[in-house]
Order: sequence, then C-alpha cells, then structure tokens
Amino acid sequence: MQSHTNILENTRVQSPYRSHGYGGSYPSHTPEVVVITGASAGVGRATARAFAQRGAHVGLLARGEDGLEGARRDVEALGGRALAIPTDVADADAVEAAAAQVEATFGPVDIWVNNAMTSVFSPVKEMTPAEFKRVTEVTYLGVVYGTLAALRRMLPRDRGSIVQVGSALAYRGIPLQAAYCGAKHAIQGFCDSLWAELIHDESQVQVTMVQMPALNTPQFGWVKSRLPHQAQPVPPIYQPEVAAEAIVWAAHHPRRELTVGGMNSVILWGNKFFPGFGDWYLAQTGYDGQQTAATRDPDRPYNLWEPVDGAGGGDHGAHGSFDRRAKDHSWQLWANTHFNGLTVATLGLLGSVAYAWWCDRQEHTTRRYEIPIAAPEGPYIAKNNTDYPRNAYNREVGLHTL
Repeated sequence: MQSHTNILENTRVQSPYRSHGYGGSYPSHTPEVVVITGASAGVGRATARAFAQRGAHVGLLARGEDGLEGARRDVEALGGRALAIPTDVADADAVEAAAAQVEATFGPVDIWVNNAMTSVFSPVKEMTPAEFKRVTEVTYLGVVYGTLAALRRMLPRDRGSIVQVGSALAYRGIPLQAAYCGAKHAIQGFCDSLWAELIHDESQVQVTMVQMPALNTPQFGWVKSRLPHQAQPVPPIYQPEVAAEAIVWAAHHPRRELTVGGMNSVILWGNKFFPGFGDWYLAQTGYDGQQTAATRDPDRPYNLWEPVDGAGGGDHGAHGSFDRRAKDHSWQLWANTHFNGLTVATLGLLGSVAYAWWCDRQEHTTRRYEIPIAAPEGPYIAKNNTDYPRNAYNREVGLHTL
C-alpha cells in the first residue's frame, strides 16, 4: 500500500507539458521500452511516472528495494508496465545484466535514461579517497556503463535515444561538492567525445544531456554531509516533475543539450566570461547557500554506500522537503522547447544581463534602507541558543548579503 506522501505526489503527476506547454503532447504508438537508472526516488521516480503516463514499459534500476517497489506501483497505476531490478550502477556487469533482463521481458530498448547519482557535502580537505572514488563510480562511471549497455543494443539497430541527466554544475563547480561537480564535468567531456563519434559514424542513435537546476528531491535528506547544518539545494528550486518532463521531451526531440531553469544560463555565461568573479562570489555565498538554519542530525543514515530506501528503509518518493519553495514550471525549459538553439542562447544572454541588473538594483535598494545591526565576528552567530549561518541571520533581520 502506498504511503500518504506518494499518494499526494501522484496527484501532481499530471504532465507539465499539458499544463505549461512544454512542447505539446506526443502521439500514441506502440509502447516504448525505457530504462531509467536511479529510478527509486527523486528525478528518476518522477521520470518513471512521466513515461508511465505514455503507456511505456519501464525498466527500473536502483539499489533501494522499497523505493523500487514504490516506483513499480506508480508505473502500473499510471498505465505502464514495470520491471524493477535492484542494481548498483557502479557495477558494469550488473548494468549489462539488467539491460539484458529488460530486453528479455519487454523487447528492444528505445530510450535509456542515465540518472543515478550520489554526492558528499564536504570541504575537499576533509574528504577521503574512498568517498571521491564512490561518487565518481556512481555519478560518472554509472553513466558510462549505462551508455555502453544502451549502445550495444541501439547501434546495431541504428535507432534509440540516450538521455544523460546533467547539471548546471557541469558548467561551474561549487564549493562543498567537489566530487559531484567533477563527475558532472566528466559526463560533459564523455558526451563531447561520443557526439563526435556518432556523427562520424552517421549513426541515428541520439544522445542528449539535460542540464538540471536545483531540484526538490529526497537526496538532500540522505546525502552524506560534514556541514554543520542540513543540506539544501541552492535556490531557485524546481519540482522533480519539471525535470522529468524535460527528460521525456529530450528523448523524443534530437538535441545536443537541453537546459532547465533560468539560472543555468546565468551560470553558463557568467563562468564563460567572469570565472574569477564566480570564484569570489561562491566563496561568499556558496557555504550558507547550501545549508538551512536547521542543525544537521549526525546520526541520520546516508546513501553513499548503502541505499536509505532499501529493504526496511521506507519509500521516499520523488519529492524532498522543499515543496513550499519549489517551482512547478520553468520558463527556460519552455523557451528551449519552442525555439531553436541560437534564439535560446540569445534570450539566455539577455536574461543573464537583465538578472545581473536586477540583482544590482536590489543590492542598491537594500543597502540604501539597511539598518546596521552589529554581529560578532566569525562565520556563525548565536541567536536564541541556536546556531544560524550568518547569511540566514541577516535574512531574518532584513539585510541583503552577498
């Protein structure tokens, strides 16, 4: 029986393509065979639901047995068929075996979505080699192994679509997530090479990177962290259904890259022209911006080595704990699915300039009416016997912080 949380999530599964006009609906045809890694929660879970609404046959790959079972129920309740296969994508043989099992059950794979990831929130100086290795094996090599399994089947047929779930952090690394940022950069380089090879071979197999913004997923509740406060996605935050519908669109519309979220354009252009400023800005904002005011529970489980949604761990669904702050649509995605790449790039540049101007105006206005309040030196201050990041405190008292 599904949890109350998952029932509530299912009421929000209605396609954002229909509600927000992301490229229109798709014609019905023979059910597609889709493989999704990291399908037990978050973006993978929402993506499984989105394909199920199209009647797809979905191979669900993830480590968490409880989460996989919940995903299987979701797919079947929404009109699709599902095959749940417990799989660690860091194991190349396991990924290959899962691909074979999906094809033996449903037939040739049409779409493969590489979504599985893991991370560690920590300064580089405090991380261990084993942690870097694990994040790289899951987040980067998991994509490589999934792509290889898909290509072995798609290339001989000269058809198929591979969607790589990327990130704005493939363009610009941020502090406290060095391992994850490095893995996303690696995926970008891997795809650059693969795109050129597919063009050389005149292959009809399509590969698309969908560059995601900050998303409201359970990851922030179970990520391994050394931060003093609970981890959070850097605003603006989007619901996982926005990401899922971008993935579905990308699977059916050949495109090198698809960007979701307006801040991605700001990050891309800003890092291209002002990388030094990005270093300075993130040094000022990147620590507090990735933490809430709540103190992290040092005893909570994390999913780096073992799944939190494994047997007995519970089903966490697609959504994290930031529903009140998360957006359910992306105008950047709408633009990307309605205009060609050059137009979108131009709009993105203009949007970046407008956003920078708006930020400057906000800073000027806020500083003009700012009431100075003394705060002790150091990265944290005490207020009502509870530690808050300095920027969070300043927001409470109405100060604008860099």
